[in-house]
Amino acid sequence: MPQSLAQILIHLVFSTKNREPLLTTEKLAPTISYLAGTLNAIGCPAIAVGGGSDHVHLLFALKRTLSVSDAVEEIKKGSSKWAKAAIHPNFYRQKGYGAFSVSPSNLEQAKSYIENQETHHQTVSFQDEYRAFLRKHGLEWDERFVWD
Repeated sequence: MPQSLAQILIHLVFSTKNREPLLTTEKLAPTISYLAGTLNAIGCPAIAVGGGSDHVHLLFALKRTLSVSDAVEEIKKGSSKWAKAAIHPNFYRQKGYGAFSVSPSNLEQAKSYIENQETHHQTVSFQDEYRAFLRKHGLEWDERFVWD
């Protein structure tokens, strides 16, 4: 019997529109829970979900039959509708996103990084963090458009 196997681990990062700090401490936990549930519902098991007041990090195993862009669309579409009702009526996500591959050998490090966002962002802003991710992964970007 033919078999197609894949292990594609994705670290997804996106922010609220204009980095509005709408994910207050009391709103972040239900947001994380909702995002993890959305990932699981589309067949992309959530490994770690975390973030700050203006952005989220999602670490998940990409379903073999789903593209990264389709997964992101499902995650952002569903969670934005939920957030308008649960977080703020004018809640919007940024249009773009960053998706980074994670080697299985770096899985625990990525998971720990996401789970410790609160501590991390005491010394590093979201913008500086994101720029560092882009540099680390050899991506070029245009500052005029990366923050929409």
